Amino acid sequence: MHKPLFVLTAAALLASATVCAQQGANANGVRYKWVDGKGLPHFSDSLSQDAIKYGYDVVNDQGMVVQRVQRQLSPEERAAAQKLAAQQAASQRAAQDRARADEQLLAAYPDEAAYKAALQQALATLDQQLHTSKLNLRSQEQALTELLGRAAEFEHNKQPLPKSLQDGIAKQRGMVSELQALLQRQQAQRAQAAQEQAQQLAHYRALQAAQNRQP
Repeated sequence: MHKPLFVLTAAALLASATVCAQQGANANGVRYKWVDGKGLPHFSDSLSQDAIKYGYDVVNDQGMVVQRVQRQLSPEERAAAQKLAAQQAASQRAAQDRARADEQLLAAYPDEAAYKAALQQALATLDQQLHTSKLNLRSQEQALTELLGRAAEFEHNKQPLPKSLQDGIAKQRGMVSELQALLQRQQAQRAQAAQEQAQQLAHYRALQAAQNRQP
């Protein structure tokens, strides 16, 4: 006895739906692949703690990796990674800042003569400060010499030094010491500035050479 056509059709549709459902489950189901601490590969249909520990790949039913998940980091490793990322970001910002500064330098001084004139002007300002400090020191040293001469007269006459003269000599010596220290600092600053300018000029020349090589 032949079954009605609609019964056969319903059975066929049910079978097809079952197959499709199974295929869909297989397609949606994924596998996990990872390598343990000894370098041995592992596969699993479920995500295990070891996979999370070592990092894993998500593999589809064709065996292709569809996602890579890095292993979990310890608090120390996360802190180190964050520190490294911050250092790299800072280095990148510094490089960008240097690039902008170099562009501004070349734009402000189109030729070496202009740049050298600007550097010389900075040294001239320091030289003027040195000159002023030397004049002040000479003046204060002369004043100290005069006070010491007066003190020598009292000693020659075997007279006690007045307290005002003693205080004046002590104060004048302090002023001379301060000016001597200031002059030493200014001389060191001038020498350092000259050294830095030599490096800046070399850097400027390198920038100019690189710019001239550009097509």
